[in-house]
Amino acid sequence: MALVTEKKIKIAVNGGINFGAKLNGKQLVVLAKYLDDGEELELTTFQQIYIEVPEERKDQVINEFEEAGLSCYPVGKFVKSLRTCNFCKGSEHEGLPVAKELNKRIAGQPVPFTLKPAYTGCPIGCGEPMINDIGVMKMKDTYTLYIGGKSKGHDARVGTKIIEGLTPEELYDVAEKIISMYSEQGKKREQFYRFVSRIGIDEIRKRVGYSEESLD
Repeated sequence: MALVTEKKIKIAVNGGINFGAKLNGKQLVVLAKYLDDGEELELTTFQQIYIEVPEERKDQVINEFEEAGLSCYPVGKFVKSLRTCNFCKGSEHEGLPVAKELNKRIAGQPVPFTLKPAYTGCPIGCGEPMINDIGVMKMKDTYTLYIGGKSKGHDARVGTKIIEGLTPEELYDVAEKIISMYSEQGKKREQFYRFVSRIGIDEIRKRVGYSEESLD
């Protein structure tokens, strides 16, 4: 009798928003449970690991992963989990709680094309916010937001500073509004940097309740 092979689905996991992209022994062990001989984990450039798990038991597996301290996200046309720096000077100083809350609010939302947000806790920019779709840079006690960066290709570009001097609550609000705008008005498979170019930076500022004066 032929063996019935379970249909699998790919999910993305990481160790959560913390001091660097790290996994502990418990997390590695629980991931290994779902690898067949010869299977490999795919490590992405966005601090995520792709792993295939049985589709019918997906919720059960995700619960098991989360109990081990892993964070789980959908794969495909969604907002990625927040790429971060290593928060080298402490959680409060580098804004780790803000990064965690921002990730909680935006990661996993459906969008026309995979969207990559990035966060860095200081102007050194280790989290590479300038070359990702949405970038956040902590400046002393406030936050500066960049949009429309692109890290790959002959048309790679640095993102545009859209608003600076944001409080945490303002940052969450603006980021959510921009992603909602993209989700609702972006064309099918339209990459975010193309959406930004089509709508225009000034128009996006107006729609989220800011103007050019917010850069002064």
